[in-house]
Amino acid sequence: MTPETLASLLIPLAVTAAGAAMLSKKKNYFDVFVAGARDGLKNSVNLLPTLLALTVALSMLSASGADKLLADVLKPVGDATGVPTELLPLLLTRPVSGGASGAAYLDLIGRVGADSLPGLCASVIMGSSDTLLYVVSVYFSAAPRRTTRHTLPVCVVVMLVCIYVSCAVCRAFFPQGV
Repeated sequence: MTPETLASLLIPLAVTAAGAAMLSKKKNYFDVFVAGARDGLKNSVNLLPTLLALTVALSMLSASGADKLLADVLKPVGDATGVPTELLPLLLTRPVSGGASGAAYLDLIGRVGADSLPGLCASVIMGSSDTLLYVVSVYFSAAPRRTTRHTLPVCVVVMLVCIYVSCAVCRAFFPQGV
């Protein structure tokens, strides 16, 4: 049996095994499923104000041109750390919004190409990082804990390390691009 065949059978086998396990226990799993779906819907409704505030703030930042101005201010830092300056609009939007960073990524790839060093760095960053403000806001909206204390500073440090390591890896493996 080839690995491809095994991989294509894995999900149906897992679903079948889960169904068989549920039937063997004589418990009403449909009610458990409905209760979980109900809780998930309540959490989604509770998250809407936070997501709306993030969307409005990001739209205001982009519409005002402040993201481009901040990218120009941070250009010397990018040059000093080895982060291509073409990445700065992406790096400013990535911590805040997945959609905006996706648009910035596509714009960057359209300008510099996917095989260039900035394109490769952007691809690694998009694959290895997440929108930290979104993750923090979702977590603290759903969790009973309300004190963020060190959460945001640690997330920012992790994001900066991710950016630096992504660019360093791309420079090591693809010094001239592909």
